[in-house]
Amino acid sequence: MGEIPVGVQLYTLREETKKDFKGTLQKVAALGYQGVEFAGYEGYTAKEVKAWLTDLQLKPASSHVPLEQLESNLEQVIHFEQQVGNSHIVCPYLMPERQTEKGYHVLIDSLNDIDTYCKKEGMSFSYHHHDFELKKLSTGKSALQTILEETEVNVELDIYWLTKAGEDPVEWMKHYQNRTPFIHLKDMTTDGEQFFAPLGTGGVDVKAVMQEGHRAGVKWWIVEQDHCIESPLSSIKKSLAYIK
Repeated sequence: MGEIPVGVQLYTLREETKKDFKGTLQKVAALGYQGVEFAGYEGYTAKEVKAWLTDLQLKPASSHVPLEQLESNLEQVIHFEQQVGNSHIVCPYLMPERQTEKGYHVLIDSLNDIDTYCKKEGMSFSYHHHDFELKKLSTGKSALQTILEETEVNVELDIYWLTKAGEDPVEWMKHYQNRTPFIHLKDMTTDGEQFFAPLGTGGVDVKAVMQEGHRAGVKWWIVEQDHCIESPLSSIKKSLAYIK
């Protein structure tokens, strides 16, 4: 059993990709990352992006696609991702107006439809959570637990948001074994601000998470930092050094 590859979520480098998408990919590859998780393509064609990935020997780990696009334009989304060479789509965020008990039930129906269509097209589909999905519904179960019980979608567990919500990421990995192909690796400062931090510099038990990886069926570790105090490239360099 080989090592689990490490990618970076390009949302971390969103200001860099806006200025120079190809150049940012080159820097990611030079740091030693094996792949990337996309968060949009800045208007570039699938053919262009695939050529850059091939030249740089970077793999497309997955792609975050807004729920609204998945609900209204799924066929075109899948066609684009397949041209890039990507076979994994992730729903990244639920808009605030949909974060209600009724909204989650509508979401569950939508996720089931998207998942069914993705499977038909040879794609896998995951849901990425934040901390608000860990709040309890009237049933006593969290929204995330309800989503995972009432769908067959995979989940991209985010160890920062789980920790911030008072949850144990390793227990979630164990409970949803083989439904967690992607894990967002993030650290958190140990002060009251609980800000995003490079791996190994905060209080999240990243080591315990990584030790559980193979047992949980993790296919990719994805480094992400929503906001960086230092330069994002410096932060992801530190995170990769910690992993290695």
